[in-house]
Amino acid sequence: MTRSRGRVGPLASTDSPAPGLDVDALLDDPGTGIIVCCGSGGVGKTTTSAALALRAAERGRKVVVLTIDPARRLAQSMGIEALDNTPRPVVGADTSAGGSLDAMMLDMKRTFDEVVESQATPEKARQILENPFYVALSSSFAGTQEYMAMEKLGQIHADAQRDGTYDLIVVDTPPSRSALDFLDAPERLSSFLDGKFIRLLLAPARGPAKLMTAGLGLITNALTKILGAQVLRDMQTFVAAFDTLFGGFRQRAQKTFALLQADETAFLVVAAPEPDALREAAYFVERLSEDRMPLAGLVVNRASPAPQGSISADEAMAAATRLRKSDAGSLTGGLLRLHADQTRMVEREALLRERFAAAHPEVPTAVVRALAGDVHDLEGLRRVGELLAGA
Repeated sequence: MTRSRGRVGPLASTDSPAPGLDVDALLDDPGTGIIVCCGSGGVGKTTTSAALALRAAERGRKVVVLTIDPARRLAQSMGIEALDNTPRPVVGADTSAGGSLDAMMLDMKRTFDEVVESQATPEKARQILENPFYVALSSSFAGTQEYMAMEKLGQIHADAQRDGTYDLIVVDTPPSRSALDFLDAPERLSSFLDGKFIRLLLAPARGPAKLMTAGLGLITNALTKILGAQVLRDMQTFVAAFDTLFGGFRQRAQKTFALLQADETAFLVVAAPEPDALREAAYFVERLSEDRMPLAGLVVNRASPAPQGSISADEAMAAATRLRKSDAGSLTGGLLRLHADQTRMVEREALLRERFAAAHPEVPTAVVRALAGDVHDLEGLRRVGELLAGA
């Protein structure tokens, strides 16, 4: 396999230092069909995803960006009043190169509803959608958001393969405790639906009444006392109806998982130049390698800009100390101390990146310096895209 991006784990070469990440080569490669941005919370995944999508579209790709960000900053940055489960065109993107850009935000419950409606008969779908236990599961069950992100990615990819609407999908991963939870979500939901408790609830529906043993009757009576008769009936009704759909859920989850492992997919790990964020990034790199997911590289976001001038931090502090005795030098001394603090911060961040590169020399890296203000429009996203590309 010959590709323009690197791989981690057994497919990578570690004979040379970590190269720089060529973002434009990644975006321009027609073999890149999916870019997944992952990383711990608060490191700028949404901004990075939007900037990559905008840059790719303005370089000629037909792009849709899917975000799972409850803060809705992506919609604000792209000038869209509100994002929902339907891709919407981004007005203001430069399409002169022949590209296009749509954006959407995952509606977890709506996606779940769509899956049920597509897999069940109208009568069974209505029975499931109106069930109180389903409403709770589809809205708040741990892992549902991540699972539905996988479902939506699979849907978009299938539609794009069929009608050619998009040739690049950019995914902003869920703000979970771990940003790789979406890799585990299908198995976690499978474990829940395969669990002993669910099998217990299904027993009356799957077998004749004579198979209801005295022990099972006692357990059911106990559950009725704990949960209440109506709650237990709702759960049993939901599980019995949902049971016939479960095979389809598992099959699609496995298909999407295989899609994430495919050569057309590229993972970008996004991190801040901080010890905790880079430790989390190292975990992501190792986990992606274990699951044989194709890693394109690391984006170190919001790096401190180097101060102007060649004076070192120690020299600046020494000069500030000498000026401290003079009132006339108080302003200059303050500027010197600020210069020293900024220089030391840049040095600390560089050391953190060097340590990461020493542990993972095969991971290409792009460093994006922090901007003076928040990104809130397309021009800001363009600037982030330029920084990602090394401009």
